[in-house]
Amino acid sequence: MLEIFQFDFMIRAFTAGITIAVIAPLIGSFLIVRRYSLMADTLAHVSLLGISVGLITKVNPIGTAIIASVLGAIGIEKLRGGKKISGESALALFLSGSLAIATVVIGLAKGFSVNLFSFLFGSISTVSLIDLYLIIGLGIIVLATIILFYKELFLVSFDEDLAQANGVPAKALNFILVILAAITVSLSIRTIGVLLIGALTVIPVLAAFQYGRSFRQTILLSVIFSLISVISGLFLSFYFALPSGGIIVVVALVIFLLSLAIKKTG
Repeated sequence: MLEIFQFDFMIRAFTAGITIAVIAPLIGSFLIVRRYSLMADTLAHVSLLGISVGLITKVNPIGTAIIASVLGAIGIEKLRGGKKISGESALALFLSGSLAIATVVIGLAKGFSVNLFSFLFGSISTVSLIDLYLIIGLGIIVLATIILFYKELFLVSFDEDLAQANGVPAKALNFILVILAAITVSLSIRTIGVLLIGALTVIPVLAAFQYGRSFRQTILLSVIFSLISVISGLFLSFYFALPSGGIIVVVALVIFLLSLAIKKTG
């Protein structure tokens, strides 16, 4: 079974996958608490626009996806923070708008349907060395930022008004959180895929919430569930020739259903 690690592309896939498995539920925990669970899906569709531009211009699609996703996250937070429209409306606006523009761009450019498919559903064989360095480097930045500002992000996510009353720079922290979410989503595309990254950000966290632990314990449990999903999903993807993103999310769903069953019998 360990012959899988004889292949360089699988070593890259596992390294990238484990990195994503750690940071995705970390971000997802804060997003769910602040009722922003659709943020990951929205940013994934914004990333699709960046990917299509990258494929056309022959620039690293992950790089263009990160740029598009970060700009989209800032735009969403500006609209929400300015009270011009609600947070849910801002998400819907960017999700539908970016998907529509991406569809037009894809329609104008012919000939990269195969490459696009791997970005939509994830492909373990497409993680390049450059992608890996980018994922590890930015993943470390995301993790370090969460650890450094954990208490402040926790307070802002649970009660923004209380955070401001206690002198916490809530506005700046909100921008930090959505930018971290944008980076995490973009980095996950190679392994998980645009259409499924939102699920990995949310499902392990929802499974962890079923056990009624503290927030810190819930985060730890969600990371464990995410790691199980990614590692077992990559094994199954390799040996059964299945899209990595799909099988990873299926495993996460199984864990969630088992958690629900345990909660009912507990």
